[in-house]
Amino acid sequence: MSFNLEQYSKKINNSAAAGKLLESIFKYSDMIDKPGVNLMEVCGTHTHEIFKSGVKALLPKKIKLRSGPGCPVCVTPDSYIDGAINLAKDKNFIITTFGDMLKVPGASSSLKAEQSAGADVRVVYSPEESLEIAAANPDKNVVFLSVGFETTVPASAFLIKSAEARNLNNVYIYEANKTVPEAILAIAKHPAVKIDGFILPGHVSVIIGADAYRAAAAESGIPGVVCGFEYIDILLGINSLLEMIYNKDRGIRNEYPRVVGAAGNLTAQRVISEIFEPCDAEWRGIGVIAATGLKLREKYRRFSAGEKFASVITGPEKTKGRSCAENGCRCGEILLSIIEPPECPLFAAVCNPVNPIGPCMVSSEGVCAAYYKYGAAGAEIEL
Repeated sequence: MSFNLEQYSKKINNSAAAGKLLESIFKYSDMIDKPGVNLMEVCGTHTHEIFKSGVKALLPKKIKLRSGPGCPVCVTPDSYIDGAINLAKDKNFIITTFGDMLKVPGASSSLKAEQSAGADVRVVYSPEESLEIAAANPDKNVVFLSVGFETTVPASAFLIKSAEARNLNNVYIYEANKTVPEAILAIAKHPAVKIDGFILPGHVSVIIGADAYRAAAAESGIPGVVCGFEYIDILLGINSLLEMIYNKDRGIRNEYPRVVGAAGNLTAQRVISEIFEPCDAEWRGIGVIAATGLKLREKYRRFSAGEKFASVITGPEKTKGRSCAENGCRCGEILLSIIEPPECPLFAAVCNPVNPIGPCMVSSEGVCAAYYKYGAAGAEIEL
């Protein structure tokens, strides 16, 4: 299928750079001897920008963009959500959290519902806000819900360092942080997932560096490209991936050098390593992936809500009600791009932003939320 610039000029606002990239994308699409090419983005921000910008509608039909598990809230398992709800129900606790966690449904409730019922659940913009809350409420246990990829882990690490320095003994984190490179390898090896290349997350890569993905690419034989978030960045990433696939290059490229370095942020990496150590972690839809979680090191284990308050977290309320999957939600399959959101029987009619059943609709980075807002192809290109 040849590229006709005149056909696309209005959609790309006559952007010469976009036109050249699209011409190259169409060229590689024609040259790649495959009936279809599947590229997976592993970043919630990329997911929404792809839908919002309308990039999908510009591509050759054989090039398919698939949304992977790039939303930290979405991959957090039901058991963690239920544990956080159990903590919130206990009057001895104040829960601090980022806003995306509020509406995620557990088996029988949500943090938002418990907040409405009187639980002390507070939305914070930085984990360190928990320190002042703890200092002002010495009779309460303040628990920050530490959910996120490598991007947000340094802030949780600094929270622990600051709590120790200030001798605050009533502040904790409930760990659910996850790391991306090993998860990408697990996705690549999943028997139900057919991916030819990965669009790698920009924000995570700022912390860990582009080289952090090389081992996964070498073992899986699937190339990856780090790219930025503007639609031109995304087109550049797609073009780079197609070039690599055509040339049978199984490596990693960094198309976001203005922000991402090869080695990443070494200071952030050091503080993460000082406070946390790797552990196995459960990913919604994928299962347990070895060494993709982060738990507090022995020196800082006293700040772990998961260990100190295990009996509260696994309380009787956890067994009541039905999980998202038991309610028919197919978030797990959507996160692996085994199915598209409309293939879930709950999508739109039952599960929507007003009444979210699963985390992929709740989170601002979730693929179901993006699909619901922008549709299958996304919006027109906006410059």
